[in-house]
Amino acid sequence: MRVFLVTGAGVSAESGLGTFRDKDGTGIWTRFDPMKLATPEAFARNPQEVHAFYNARRRNLIKAKPNAAHFALARLETALAERAGNLTLVTQNIDDLHERAGSERVIHMHGELLKAHCTACEVVNPWRTDLGLRERCAACGRTGTLRPHVVWFGEMPFQIGEIYAALNEADLFVAIGTSSSVYPAAGFVYEARALGIRTCEINLEPSDNAEQFDERRYGLASEAVPTWVDELLTSM
Repeated sequence: MRVFLVTGAGVSAESGLGTFRDKDGTGIWTRFDPMKLATPEAFARNPQEVHAFYNARRRNLIKAKPNAAHFALARLETALAERAGNLTLVTQNIDDLHERAGSERVIHMHGELLKAHCTACEVVNPWRTDLGLRERCAACGRTGTLRPHVVWFGEMPFQIGEIYAALNEADLFVAIGTSSSVYPAAGFVYEARALGIRTCEINLEPSDNAEQFDERRYGLASEAVPTWVDELLTSM
């Protein structure tokens, strides 16, 4: 079986990382203006403010730990490989909790917070400390050119061609912990349905396009995801 799986902030919420668009109005973008913190224009206008926002998130991420949902998906990847199948794990999250739980093949379509991108030489390097205008690029030696290696509003997600190629080959499409309100990820379920691929949503509450899913499961990711993984592997 070939499983295509996309995760959103909900899969990491129980690890202490905030979600962005909760229906109860507590998401990150209800407290912060994304147009002032998550666009190329915002960074050009006030890089110090943008760096401060992502520095705080980076410190929080370093203290966070994977939860049972992350470990269950790593187990699924291994089990599918042992049965001549595969898991394509695409995450909208910029954290590294999937990798820390043991997932080996993760596509970060929105980038990775623990990396820095030099706008002068385009080199991407690991980065675990605060980032600012005084830090120097290890590749070209320039200062003031480093930015978080994340995809901001108005920018193209990473590896989008590879993502759609994998979706076209999938037998099952699963969305976990995502509000399904940000494109192109929100459109994956429509692509899957058009291809005749079975679809499943696992979420705390119904997403914006929940009616597009053949199967829907709701509850905490740390409970719902391991249960689903166990049932899927048993059915195989």
